[in-house]
Amino acid sequence: MINKVVKSAAEATKGLKDNMTLMLGGFGLCGIPENSIEAIRKNGAKGLTCISNNAGVDDFGLGLLLQTKQIKKMISSYVGENDLFEKQMLSGELEVDLVPQGSLAERCRAAGAGIPAFFTPAGYGTEVAEGKEVRWFKGKPHILEHAFDADFAFVKAWKGDTAGNLIFKATARNFNPVMAMAGKITVAEVEELVEPGELDPNEIHTPGIFVQRIFKGEKFEKRIEQRTVREG
Repeated sequence: MINKVVKSAAEATKGLKDNMTLMLGGFGLCGIPENSIEAIRKNGAKGLTCISNNAGVDDFGLGLLLQTKQIKKMISSYVGENDLFEKQMLSGELEVDLVPQGSLAERCRAAGAGIPAFFTPAGYGTEVAEGKEVRWFKGKPHILEHAFDADFAFVKAWKGDTAGNLIFKATARNFNPVMAMAGKITVAEVEELVEPGELDPNEIHTPGIFVQRIFKGEKFEKRIEQRTVREG
């Protein structure tokens, strides 16, 4: 019986070293691998390149790795909620590559599907296209984007089994499935860990073949970036 369970988040980061490239699932603070990020912080690896939709907030999510200056480069599509991110970027401490959100998702998906590169119209005529090959298809310019090459992918799922099969819940699904397919080593942290056969095969979003390590998270704060409510 295949068993990919590791005892802790710390064990799940085994082999993580300086200057590696990491993918981290989530959108804002929704569906981020909270326990894994804390383990990466404790691991102490420096010079990291992090691929994530955004960089968390100042005191949570990837913001924790910015505090310890473990991140050398961020590849993201949105970074507006983090003051420390802005400070490090403007001071030149942090290299930033802003990628259109659809291109970010497709570069993850392409990596998982074994597609080295693809053409997209997104970003043509902007700074995103600088230095990239341009071809015309049906009278429309497209730029060449390359698939990502990540050493680790850290994702967060609602349920998983010991063989690595994953189910994501609602909007927490976001970037997690495409990133789970794309890492050389994919680490999944889950809220519920069950035995093989307990998950309905028709509900599985990510097959276990894409996951190398899985563990049950100890706690999930599930913070909300900005809570807006209507006055009574």
